[in-house]
Amino acid sequence: MKFRPLHDRVLVKRVDSDQKTAGGIIIPDTAQEKPMEGEVLEIGSGARDETGKLVPLDVKKGDKILFGKWSGTEVKMNGDDFLIMKESDIMGIITSGKKKK
Repeated sequence: MKFRPLHDRVLVKRVDSDQKTAGGIIIPDTAQEKPMEGEVLEIGSGARDETGKLVPLDVKKGDKILFGKWSGTEVKMNGDDFLIMKESDIMGIITSGKKKK
C-alpha cells in the first residue's frame, strides 16, 4: 500500500530503541519509553500561507528527526507502526557530527 500525507503532514517510522540498559538489564516492552527519534518516509506537498501560496516543507524523505513525546497520530499499515504528524511537531533534523574537509 502506498501512502502520501496531505499538506504539511509527514509519515514517520520510529527508530528502534535499546532493549537493554548500559548495565545490561533487559527492559520489558511495557516499561520502555517510546523513542522520540524517527525517519521521514513520506512528506506532503506543503502548507499554504495567508495569500494561498504553497510553502514547501523543510524536511525531506530520509531525514532523521527528533519530535515531541506525544507528537503525531499512531497508525498501523501493513502490520507496521507509523506516525503521521504535522511538520510543526518536529523539533529538528538530526545530522551526523562528521565535518567535511
